[in-house]
Amino acid sequence: MKEAEAHTPEPRRRTAALSVLLVGMLMDLLDTGIVNVALPPVQEDLNASGAALQWLIAGYSLPFAVGLITGGRLGDLYGRKRVFTAGMGLFVLTSLLCSVAQTGGQLVAFRVAQGLAAALMVPQVIATIQVMYAPHERARPLTAAGAMYAVSSVGGPVVGALLTESDIAGLGWRLIFLVNVPVGLLTLVAAHLLLPESRSTTATRLDIMGMVLVATGLLLLLCPLAVGHQENWPAWTFVSLALSVPALALFVVHQRQRASSPLLPVSLFRHRSFTGGMAILLLGFGAVFGFFLTFTVYLQNGLGYSIMRAGVAGIWWGLAAAVFAGLAINVLARRFGRRIVQVGLVVTTLGLLAMLLVVRQQGPDAGAVALALPLLVGGAGMGFSISIVMDFALSDVPVTEAGSASGVLNALQQTGAAIGVSAIGALFFGLLPAEPTPAGWADDSSRAFQLTLLLPIGMMIVAFAASFLLPRLAAHREAPSTTTDAPVTSG
Repeated sequence: MKEAEAHTPEPRRRTAALSVLLVGMLMDLLDTGIVNVALPPVQEDLNASGAALQWLIAGYSLPFAVGLITGGRLGDLYGRKRVFTAGMGLFVLTSLLCSVAQTGGQLVAFRVAQGLAAALMVPQVIATIQVMYAPHERARPLTAAGAMYAVSSVGGPVVGALLTESDIAGLGWRLIFLVNVPVGLLTLVAAHLLLPESRSTTATRLDIMGMVLVATGLLLLLCPLAVGHQENWPAWTFVSLALSVPALALFVVHQRQRASSPLLPVSLFRHRSFTGGMAILLLGFGAVFGFFLTFTVYLQNGLGYSIMRAGVAGIWWGLAAAVFAGLAINVLARRFGRRIVQVGLVVTTLGLLAMLLVVRQQGPDAGAVALALPLLVGGAGMGFSISIVMDFALSDVPVTEAGSASGVLNALQQTGAAIGVSAIGALFFGLLPAEPTPAGWADDSSRAFQLTLLLPIGMMIVAFAASFLLPRLAAHREAPSTTTDAPVTSG
């Protein structure tokens, strides 16, 4: 069954609507990593404990990842424009609350609410793109959304460092949240004026039991991964990880048995391209986010970088990702298809290997110039691969399942980021001595960072293997078809 028929926005209005959607996505992506470099001043200002700082990061990513599938289905049911604007309004409100928090507990609670707001907003981006554009037109808007992920992997720390160090009006770290308020309000007005409304007619009611099962399973999986190394891996973390398997298995069984309006259409997994794309996003995001966590710590503790310098150091990765994402989207993907994704994964792996070689040879004496080349290579590969994976993964997904598919992909990206940060971070901190001495801290950090790099390198190799599940050419990049699968939106 198709979506409710309606007219397609005229090209200029559609482009403006796309810009609104991408701004909403970027706000979330920046907030995912913007807090990392501001943790020391937050701890000093609010007298927050180490556990509170850990939950300041996990408190956003966990509810976001858990709520994404449900957020996508809510858009299918009640209208994607309506749910997007509701999420944006809540995101603005919770950002304001974060900026005025007076204790570590308050800030964590407001971050949890902010993550839930983002879970309403973000799934509507890809879903709305799918219904605004015909299949042969979706390549550029979908890959533009993918490019946002590539650039924001380093954009969050850079923006966080700039805002924190600027200390405008003495606000310090509070600016990283307060800046969302004017940007979000302008985006909210633009969304009301420009976004078309759309919903799925196959989603008839909300699957409450599915919501409970998937939320429980993801919490059992992600919670210990997010805070396990901070708590020194107590017994409950392993029990939680073990229980996540049957909980998620029950969710899958429930979805297979639910004939009408499932929260997660199991039919999505019948497409090789969707499965391959999910694996690449899961492993790729985990590798990159985990790498940048340990890289930032290494720069500050191993090389003695300041907050600002550590935040800006990764800009070479972001610049290369943006340039090569544009090249892949506009020039190479139509001609070379899947091979561009595969080349990108190989080049990213080479960039991580080059980083390993530089650190192994120079250790704590590694300079900014020596580190810049591996970052450029890694960012170029990420721009090639990650920016167009979404295009391949969604190429065969029916419009009626756009919201659920978007939620699944975004959930997998956030799950991958959480797993990567937790697993790679746990390995890095586990390799450091329990009581490091100031004199040997630089050497210890360098050795730990070298060994830790092997894990993201291995994840990228597995992602390359998964790339063979993708079609040779994304369906969206083929010539316009004469089928009835046309864009369907309502203004």
